This record gives sequence, structure tokens and C-alpha cells, in this order.
Amino acid sequence: MIDLAAVDALVAVERTGTVHAAARDLGYTPSAVSQQVKRLERELGVRLLDREGRGVVLTSAGRRVVDEGRVLREQVEALRSRLHDAGARPTGTVRLGTFSTAVRGVVAPLAAAVRADEPDLRLVVQEAEPWEAVAAVAAGTLDLALVHHWEGVGISLPPSLRSEELFRDEADVLVHRTSPLAGREALTPADLLDETWVCTPDGTICYEWFCHMFAREPRVPRIDYRCLEFASQVELVAHGLAVALVPRLGRGPLPSGVVAVPVREPVPTRPVSVAWRATMTDAPAVRYLRERLRAVVP
Repeated sequence: MIDLAAVDALVAVERTGTVHAAARDLGYTPSAVSQQVKRLERELGVRLLDREGRGVVLTSAGRRVVDEGRVLREQVEALRSRLHDAGARPTGTVRLGTFSTAVRGVVAPLAAAVRADEPDLRLVVQEAEPWEAVAAVAAGTLDLALVHHWEGVGISLPPSLRSEELFRDEADVLVHRTSPLAGREALTPADLLDETWVCTPDGTICYEWFCHMFAREPRVPRIDYRCLEFASQVELVAHGLAVALVPRLGRGPLPSGVVAVPVREPVPTRPVSVAWRATMTDAPAVRYLRERLRAVVP
């Protein structure tokens, strides 16, 4: 009999590139992952991994096991979902990926509601960039993901996933109250070219939007500060050091010295969606969490 846990271990090695990274992803020790793969090799009578330098590569047999193992895991997952009664109470552990502002604005009230309503359901939360969360759901290391993308900067979902939009969030430019911009009803990118900015680092989805916002302008404004945390960005604005583009979701009250001004042409809007594997659509816990998310969104 093929051990599905061992197949999952091999899939994780293929996905992450090393036994150590696979172990970190699965929550096992590297030794446990190696033993699972070796046991699978004995069961199948073929070699699945070859050493290459300090890492490993899949053999042709290993790649076939990974390809068909993914299909097998999806079939088992779908079977488990269908076997649950439609009215069954949600139980077990659900792993939810989310982005930082959604933790404050959506996930905290969601987790409180889950704890009060369904004590047998454990919600485990992991913060991740949207594309990382999507990849983790597709790989099976997360069950659900709250993801966002800025209009004009899309995010693609693999065919194995389903999603639904929950709401739309907007961002404002934050300026110091002494700035001439503080009294404006709205701002455009052209109004902001000569400002000093604080922005998220390269490679983040918010930085991609920042570049998209100024795509029609002759240049991108000067960025002197790079901060992942929006709270840090707000603090820099409060000291008059920079301006920032900060979403409303999870923002909280602003300091007295900071003014939020709407942006136009384009309006910085980000749809927020929940994504899950199609095979988990009928699972009671996934269905319940999707319903609760719609109830707690801003």
C-alpha cells in the first residue's frame, strides 16, 4: 500500500528543492522526510531521488510519482469533503494564509467569532504575500488564503483553486498636516512627483502598485525609506519625513499630525478575495469559514 504521507513528503521536496526546506514546510525533521522518501522507494521498488551536489533531484520515476501523487491527493481530499454531511459542524484544523492589514482588519474578528461559535475548530494563521499564499494553498500547506491585488496589477490562480471576492479596499496618501497637500480634496500622481516617499520593499505587491501608479508620469518619485509595516510608514509621516500610500483596511486611528488625502487618476483600489482548493469546496470547515468571512468583512 502506498503511504500518502510519504507521497506528500516527496511532493514537498520537489516543490521546495531540498529535504531541509521540505521538512520546514511540513513541520517535520529532515530525517523524518528522508525516512518517508526511503520507505516509499522500498514500497515502489524504484529510486525516487538522486543527490546532486549538496541537494537532491527527482528521478524520472520520482517525477511521475509527484505528478500522479498530486492527483491522488486531490481525489482523496475531494472524497473526504463529499463524505461529510452538508450540515456537519466544522471541526479540525484549518490553516489560513493572509496579508498583514487583513490580520488586523479581518482575521482578528474572524478568529474571535470562530472561537466563540465553533470551539472544535482550530484556526491557524500565517502571514504571507498574496502570491506566496496562493502557492501554499495550491501545494496543500495552507487550506485557505486571504489575498489582495491592486487593480492593474493582477494575481493569477492555478486551475486547482477557486476564489470569491469579499470586498474592495482603497488607499490614501498620508501627509504631514503642515504639508500644502494636506488641504487638498484629492491628489493625482502628478501632484506627488516631488515628494519624498516611504514605500514597501521591492518585490512586494504594494511596491508593484506604487510603480503602476506612476507609470504614466515621466519618472518615479524619490523613495528614501523602505518599510514593510504600514505602522512604521505612518510614524515617518508623523515626523514630516515622507509621504506614504497606506490602505484603509486595518489602518487604525492616525496621529494628530497625519492627514489622509484620497488619490484619483487612478484610485488605488485593491479587491480582497478568499481562495481555496476546489477539492475542499464542500468541506464543512472551509464552507463555514467562507461564510464567516463574508459576515466580518468591513
